[in-house]
Amino acid sequence: MTVNIRFLPDDINIPAQPGEPLLEVAQRAGVFIPTGCLMGSCHACEVELGDGTPICACISSVPAGTKELTINVYDDPVW
Repeated sequence: MTVNIRFLPDDINIPAQPGEPLLEVAQRAGVFIPTGCLMGSCHACEVELGDGTPICACISSVPAGTKELTINVYDDPVW
């Protein structure tokens, strides 16, 4: 079963497999998500799910049991 990942604000859609790392999905879609520590500590890769929940993309993967996932990639001017 594939999961449709929708990256905002550019409205880019790409199929992904449950368990696939979000950074790899983003890279495959041509979406840049900045990274820092790659351990979830620095929050450079923080994105927001469709419901507004912030997550660190570097330590997150595509969840199982869902057909669609919206990820809002926003720029943090501090980084």
